[in-house]
Amino acid sequence: MKRILIAAASAFALAACSTTSPDVIQRGDAQRLSQVQDATVLSVRPVVVDGTQSGAGGATGAVIGGVAGSSVGGRREGIAIGVLGAVAGAVVGNAVERGATKEDALEIMLQLRNGERRAIVQAKGSETFSPGDPVILVTTGGKTRVSKAPAVTAEPAPKN
Repeated sequence: MKRILIAAASAFALAACSTTSPDVIQRGDAQRLSQVQDATVLSVRPVVVDGTQSGAGGATGAVIGGVAGSSVGGRREGIAIGVLGAVAGAVVGNAVERGATKEDALEIMLQLRNGERRAIVQAKGSETFSPGDPVILVTTGGKTRVSKAPAVTAEPAPKN
């Protein structure tokens, strides 16, 4: 029974570790050619990306609550309290998963070079953005992130 509890707790912990940070590149996106567009930041506002409820937290909580509850009292009481523990554990586990996967993010309003406007929500990363900043949009595998535009240096004119 301990192995089941440890496995369930480990699965929940790993599920809570996923990130959408623009500073973390997913393994499948490495060494892929990305599309890059130039843009200018129009506005930035903080937002919160709601946490997920995949069911892993609820399932883990139900197992832990059921096992803990079933060990209370005698056989009949243990069954009843085990069921109540499983229900309570599922509710608590679901809330914990949702809270653990919630992220602070930014909604960045942009204007592309062709005049079109776009909005992108991404998790807060190490870069800060202000209106007027030149940025690039990097699109890989259908996902787009905003980064500061690299400085462009003019090449020296050739000598005659």
